[in-house]
Amino acid sequence: MAATSVKNSHTSRLSLTMERTGQWVVSQEFPTDIVIVVGTESFPLHKFMLVAKSGYLRRKIMESDAPDLTHLDITDIIPGGNAEFFERAAKFCYGVNFEITVHNIAALRCVAERLEMTDDYSPSNLVSRCNEFLRRAALTSLRGAVIVLRSCEALLPLAEELGIVQLSVEALSLKACTESRFPTRSPPDWWAAELAVLPPSSFNRVLSAIKSLGAAPHSISTAVSAFADHHLPLPSSSSDRRTHLETIVSLLPTPDDAAPLPVGFLCTLLRASATVGSPAAVRSELERRVSADLDQASVGDLLAIALDPTGERVTDLEAVRRVVSGFVEREKRSSLGGLLYGDGACSAAMQRVARTVDAFVGEVATDEELSVSGFASVAGALPKSARRVDDDLYRAVDIYLKAHPNLDELEREKACSVMDPLKLSYEARLHAAQNKRLPLQVMLHALYYDQLNLRSRQSDITTTNADVTRGQIQADSSLIKENEDLRSELMKMKMYVTDLKKTKTSTSSSKRPTTAFFSSVTRKLGKLNPFGRLGSSKDTSVVDDAGVGIRAASAKPRRRRFSIS
Repeated sequence: MAATSVKNSHTSRLSLTMERTGQWVVSQEFPTDIVIVVGTESFPLHKFMLVAKSGYLRRKIMESDAPDLTHLDITDIIPGGNAEFFERAAKFCYGVNFEITVHNIAALRCVAERLEMTDDYSPSNLVSRCNEFLRRAALTSLRGAVIVLRSCEALLPLAEELGIVQLSVEALSLKACTESRFPTRSPPDWWAAELAVLPPSSFNRVLSAIKSLGAAPHSISTAVSAFADHHLPLPSSSSDRRTHLETIVSLLPTPDDAAPLPVGFLCTLLRASATVGSPAAVRSELERRVSADLDQASVGDLLAIALDPTGERVTDLEAVRRVVSGFVEREKRSSLGGLLYGDGACSAAMQRVARTVDAFVGEVATDEELSVSGFASVAGALPKSARRVDDDLYRAVDIYLKAHPNLDELEREKACSVMDPLKLSYEARLHAAQNKRLPLQVMLHALYYDQLNLRSRQSDITTTNADVTRGQIQADSSLIKENEDLRSELMKMKMYVTDLKKTKTSTSSSKRPTTAFFSSVTRKLGKLNPFGRLGSSKDTSVVDDAGVGIRAASAKPRRRRFSIS
């Protein structure tokens, strides 16, 4: 029964092939005289139609030991033993029209080579026709070249020997470089998405060719990012994904060769390396790259490293700690980093990382399985000088303590040891002083600091007020003395006028002393008058000819305000 089933199956396939072949075998008045076998398919054909185009079939038929060759199995010479490849070549021998496309050109070129369908046997034979199509059509567009190169994977090593792979790589690299510099479509990096569908080996060759053409560093980074985005999410076995990931890491441009890769992309690769179980060397390389640009990372980037693929549990906090520690070490080694310890300042990059890390630990603090050591290892990986104010870190600590209410006093102190209570803002210290989740020691620190600040402010206010009061008193005392001197001079002048009235002397000798006396008094009044120094008009005193009266006229002085606050 089994033998009968196999025989029936073979007969059925043969019938289908003969039916399909009969549609284009035009020499119906002559019966077919040879059956060409390719794999499980059999093609009843005419010898004279085949030998006119194929040097290989001509030689096989002419050199056959059988006087009348009726069957010929050529499965071994057809790439992959694919009967469809031979069927197109046979149609060409019969002059039947069929479509040559970017999808079948590489296979057709390989079959034409194996069947020796060159111009030596017939003008414009299949080999020359395929070469012309490659040159004028298939490789003139980036997408067409990608399709041709992908189809070559199943035709190796013959496609490589015939130069189809190299022609495709050269066409792709040239067009990719041109598009990266002068985009003709939107978005501008569409070309990178086209290259991303290539298998790793082909992509590697294209990327190397792009580098040799002097592509911009950003173009290299864009191509690698697109390639990773396409291949890593594809459903496949862990070994396949691990192979793809290792290929991607090997393709990553060095900092000297290209612009920095997006740190979010590197974090995604680092997460993937843990998922697929990549070697330690691959993970270390990715951690080093992330550390180099950690100041550009976001909270989401760090979460991509630490969380599991579902984003619900913290599974790799240690990787984040290593990345942060690596960044700190780079800053310490950098002569321009500006990183100091103790009370010194730190670089702007360090401050950005501190804000990101504080926000990150605040996000993961709610994980009930997060240990105190794990929390403190990341939050404390940065030097305390990296933060001007510890409010964000205090928030993360408070969230952790709230999510882990069963911690003992020592564990709570360890969680709080990552922050400095003296670097909290007034509002944060006020909150900490009333926060019952904090250890007693931290609460006392906050209260003590506030007391010191309050006393210092009160002392400063008292000193300032005393200085102001002392100055005002001195100014007022000087004014009082000047007023007393003015009253004394005015009294002397009044007494002198009274004496003049009593003597009623009008002699010239007595007038001269009077004039001299008035001049002296006027000068003294001018010196004592405080309003004169403020820009008022000079006082004028007039004595009548009889010496019996005095008229004093002066401009109204501006009022001067004195106050003691």
